[in-house]
Amino acid sequence: MKGKLPRLNSAYYRGQAYIFWTHTTDRRRRFDLDKAFHFRFREMLLHTCLRYRLATPVYCIMPDHIHLLWIGLDNAKSDQLKATSFMRKYFGRHIAPVRWQEQAHDHVVREEERQSGCYGDTIHYILRNPVRAGLVEKWEDYPYIGAMLPGYPDLDRRDPGFHDRFWRLVEKESS
Repeated sequence: MKGKLPRLNSAYYRGQAYIFWTHTTDRRRRFDLDKAFHFRFREMLLHTCLRYRLATPVYCIMPDHIHLLWIGLDNAKSDQLKATSFMRKYFGRHIAPVRWQEQAHDHVVREEERQSGCYGDTIHYILRNPVRAGLVEKWEDYPYIGAMLPGYPDLDRRDPGFHDRFWRLVEKESS
């Protein structure tokens, strides 16, 4: 049996942190992925983002794992370790009888990585996951990709103006 993945000090997960999360099912078992599942995921993601003051510039739901990038919006209220625990607990009910692996994988995107382009690489990695898996030829055709910022239900990851609009809204929401 493998041990827990190493974690950084909890301070790295609070405040205006950028963290790339991967939630994988136990033994890579598949859950039923359809429009209803996606809707339930978005509802849980909305509650999580609102409760822990997070923005999600991208997520991708695959048949046996979920990738998402979270950005903390509030130095006092954003806590991604608590948010991850909350989401896994409540959304885990929707993947039953499949279960999550014991611990999600994370990568804290540090300031120097954001400046060097790693942030953009992370976004592209998440978006291209269904292409690499052979599920679609273009990521834009995959129906289980999106973004979430509470209060902005019309954000569309496929919109050519998404990037600029999202960052204007994040700046507004985090000030």
